[in-house]
Parts: sequence; structure tokens; C-alpha cells
Amino acid sequence: MDEETVRHVMQLARLQLSDAEIARFAGDLSSITDYIAQLSKVDVDGVPATVHPVADRNLWREDEVAPGFKRELATGNAPESEQNFFKVPPAIDTE
Repeated sequence: MDEETVRHVMQLARLQLSDAEIARFAGDLSSITDYIAQLSKVDVDGVPATVHPVADRNLWREDEVAPGFKRELATGNAPESEQNFFKVPPAIDTE
């Protein structure tokens, strides 16, 4: 990739780069595009498309019934509670 292309992309992205940065990016981006061109030559016929290279599966634990909190304990640290329920400001204006 030449410096003129880097300047064009820089303008499209509204970036401000120094001449040294433009030269460096031109070299870096050339290396990247050369590598992509090299990868495009790899024969992938018969290779199934994958979303992720590792065949993960969900490693969920089994659901277990456990006792829950008592209302008094759950609302004990709430700023406001009423009859063991959380008391919050109204979410919908009724007027």
C-alpha cells in the first residue's frame, strides 16, 4: 500500500498523521495486505465453514433447588421498604 492510499484513508477517517506515521502505516498495511493475499491462495475446498475454530459446548451446571432469601433479609438493606417489599419511586407519571 502506498502513501497516497494511506493519505486517502486518513482523510476519509478524519485522522491527522505525521509524514513519519504515514510512511510507517504504508509499510505496515502493505505487510497486512500481502499476508491476506497469501492466505487467499490457500486451498480450502472441502473445509467446512466455521464460526469459531474451537468446538465449544455450553458447560452449564445442573440446576439445583436451593432455599431463597426471606423477604425480611432481602429488603433489609433497601433504602426504603414497605411490608417487606422494595419501595421505589413511581416509574410512570399518573398525572
